[in-house]
Amino acid sequence: MNLLINKPRLDTALISLFIFDQQGCEAWCAEQDDFTRTWVARSLQQQPGLCVLPNPETGEPQSAILVTSDVADMWAAGDIIGKLPKGDYQLQNAANERDIALGFVLGGYQFSGYKQIQLPQARLLIEDAALYQELVALMESTQVVRDLVNAPAADMMPQHLSEVMNDMAQRFGGEFSEWVGDELLEQNYPTIHLVGRASENKPRLLDLRWGKSDAPKVTLVGKGVCFDSGGLDLKPAAGMRLMKKDMGGAAHVIGLANLIMAMELNIQLRVLVPAVENAVSRNAFRPGDVVKTRKGLTVEIDNTDAEGRLVLCDALDEAQQENPEMIIDFATLTGAMRIALGTELPGFFSNDDKLAEALTQAGEHSQDPVWRMPLFAQYKNMMKSDVADLTNCAPGPFAGAITAALYLQEFIDAKTPWIHFDVMAWNLRALPGRPVGGEAFGIRAVYTMLADKYGR
Repeated sequence: MNLLINKPRLDTALISLFIFDQQGCEAWCAEQDDFTRTWVARSLQQQPGLCVLPNPETGEPQSAILVTSDVADMWAAGDIIGKLPKGDYQLQNAANERDIALGFVLGGYQFSGYKQIQLPQARLLIEDAALYQELVALMESTQVVRDLVNAPAADMMPQHLSEVMNDMAQRFGGEFSEWVGDELLEQNYPTIHLVGRASENKPRLLDLRWGKSDAPKVTLVGKGVCFDSGGLDLKPAAGMRLMKKDMGGAAHVIGLANLIMAMELNIQLRVLVPAVENAVSRNAFRPGDVVKTRKGLTVEIDNTDAEGRLVLCDALDEAQQENPEMIIDFATLTGAMRIALGTELPGFFSNDDKLAEALTQAGEHSQDPVWRMPLFAQYKNMMKSDVADLTNCAPGPFAGAITAALYLQEFIDAKTPWIHFDVMAWNLRALPGRPVGGEAFGIRAVYTMLADKYGR
């Protein structure tokens, strides 16, 4: 669903779209004729914030005026696309055309896989070809994340994620490979197999490669738990209801990879997705079991519902083998992060201060805010085990996001710059441009950081 155009329709006139704050709207109206001033005043009384001004001779839409409290906010036009009449619109006075345009088209997103929907009839003209290309890539990549997270678990199991990544590799000229079922044991990915073995949907490690062999190596890792029942430590019904979104980390790295490849960043990209279903069956893993990870560390299972870090640790060790310049992982890992930061601000951890600062600044620049959390080493002893090198989670309720990150850090070389995102991947409330459902958090920030660092 592309709501952007690079060329206008030949049979219709462009409709001007103005974005003002209240003072700006009043100043603009003061320069217009009596008809315009009267129409705008009455329209804004009937529908605060938005006015569609007709051509006085034909009655066809001539201009649209949006009045907002912050004209610099990328979401200022995020909820108007469905309110505008059919036509091709052109921004007239937005200094930040890129951000406003992106918010505008993302506001037209609807998950359409399972019911008929009425698509927006308004489109936005972007004359600059390079900007149009970037906006399409940003829009499509966000839609990829939303669609993958919104899809019912029955239609988004490990084999379906495999198809998505394979198709994407073919589209962009990359390479795709995977290890499935018992092949994971043969190739020494024991924790991925452990978590996924109880499901009839075989666990997999998905591997996409793209880019020039002499470019800097950047590896993305995404948690792909396609449905999380909690395992034998079964979740209650309320906690299980949205667990189709537990592959949100995988969705994020797939969407981010789509953006990187579409914009042809100068990196050698690798994307690793451990894809599993955490199900309950006679061969499900148990509390108290001990598993030897790919790295060789032994882990005692304290809780089978702390499965995400188990599948990630083998994938992170695999990522480490090629000594990339940077490893970035995304995961819907802990409720503790949501308690700390809420559902709409993604938290991240990093072992590199300069990298963390660059990411934070990129998030501010791209209006995709992220928040750094501490890798507080003193909490490592909360994961001590009497029978193994460590447990898969701390026994108490405190510092859950930090201890999960510290667990993952055990599988990262201290010399390798690393970022770990703990994201919600879901909007609990509708906001302009962001409907309830699957959501991408932090991918524009990471893309901006990578583009600044490596270029195209």
